[in-house]
Amino acid sequence: MSAATKDLFERYHACWADRDPDRIVALHTPDSIFHLHSGSQPARGRAEIRAAAVETFALVPDLTFHLVTLRVGDDFWVVQWRLSGTSAMGGLVDVDLADVVLIEDGAVREKHSYVDGVAMQAALAAPADIA
Repeated sequence: MSAATKDLFERYHACWADRDPDRIVALHTPDSIFHLHSGSQPARGRAEIRAAAVETFALVPDLTFHLVTLRVGDDFWVVQWRLSGTSAMGGLVDVDLADVVLIEDGAVREKHSYVDGVAMQAALAAPADIA
C-alpha cells in the first residue's frame, strides 16, 4: 500500500464528507475525468467535476458515506461505500457505491463511480411517483 495514496484518499474523502466541491476539484488534475456510471456523460476538467459534485449534493443534501472496503495501490484506490441520506425529493437513500480512482502526480486523474442505479432511482423519485 502506498502511504501517499492512502493520504490522498483520506483528504479526498474528507472533501466529499464535508460537501466541499472547491476542495474536491483542487485534488483533481486539471484534465481529470469524473464519471458516475449511471447513464450520464463523464465530467471532464475541474469546472465540470465541480458542477457534478454540486449537483450530487443538491440531490442528497445530507449525503453520508459509510466505508465498507478499501484497497490502495501506488497509483489507485478502489473503495466500496454504503451511501445514506435523504434525497431532495424526500426519499431515503440507502445504496451501494464503488469507486475506482486512478492517481497521477499526487492528484486524482480519473474517478469512476458505480452506483446501485435501481436503489438510487427509487430514492430520487418523488413520493407520489412511488405509489
